[in-house]
Amino acid sequence: MRAQELAAELNDPGAQQLLRIGRPARLAYTGRDGFPRVIPTGFHWDGQRIIMCTATIAPKVKALAARPNVALTIDTDRPAKALLIRGIAEAEIVDGVPPEYLAAAAKSMDAAELATFEAHVRGVYKQMARISVTPDWARFYDFEAGRVPAFLHELAAEN
Repeated sequence: MRAQELAAELNDPGAQQLLRIGRPARLAYTGRDGFPRVIPTGFHWDGQRIIMCTATIAPKVKALAARPNVALTIDTDRPAKALLIRGIAEAEIVDGVPPEYLAAAAKSMDAAELATFEAHVRGVYKQMARISVTPDWARFYDFEAGRVPAFLHELAAEN
């Protein structure tokens, strides 16, 4: 996907809304056994990358080191909107709790809940894996506004 086309998809106001949403993304990757996995995960968008944090011993950390190609979906039920992203995941082990982990949690918690959560996770994690995905392909769909996959336009034209 061309950089200009990618930027247009990611900068659409609807896509930006989904990138700030408090719902988890669904991360698709290939497990160490070669079979696909799709898991819900909290995420933070820093304007260039989707960042997810997890325990250093989480199975996805080793799996992504071997096969870093991933896809993510962030969506809503009503109104029906979806942001699809593909890219290459890069994992790094960092000391303590990454600020992106707390930023992801802050999207779905009030200040008091976040303070309690932060105190808890700082006591649990001495290190975490920070997984970054720089999008190299993206598509934003807004089904109510008619922004749908091309094949649906083709199907409608046939009928």
